[in-house]
Amino acid sequence: MTPVDQFSAVADPTRCRVIEMLNERAMPVHELTAAFSISRPAISRHLRVLKQAGLVKELKQGRENVYSLQRAMLVPMTQWLSRQSVDTADVAKDKAAVRRPKPAVQALLKPAALPKAPREAASPKAETARVAPKPVPKPAPKAPAAPQMQLDLF
Repeated sequence: MTPVDQFSAVADPTRCRVIEMLNERAMPVHELTAAFSISRPAISRHLRVLKQAGLVKELKQGRENVYSLQRAMLVPMTQWLSRQSVDTADVAKDKAAVRRPKPAVQALLKPAALPKAPREAASPKAETARVAPKPVPKPAPKAPAAPQMQLDLF
């Protein structure tokens, strides 16, 4: 399995919690199901995804299927993450560059100042004499249409 497949498998919060539980000890399906508010078939589907990614191993013990975490299969994921690690100073520089755009960009981001139109002097009477809009009358209910009669002339 590639790290991409494994990261896809752990991209679900339920599957992450299953991995955390199995990290403590191997468990049968019914114990895993008891920890969640979803159905047993749903937990089984999550376990199947983890099993396909190679992160979980299924062992049949009598009538129960006991699942265990394959810790060695987490190594490719952690190695990939460690190769992606960066110096914290680089991260701080990247954040600062994002926060402070270059001056040319800042000029583009500022809204252009629009010239203000001169205000006309309004009379004091016009300001106080505002008229409320007239209410729109409701249409009268329509009378039912008269039934049409069909005439057979021939």
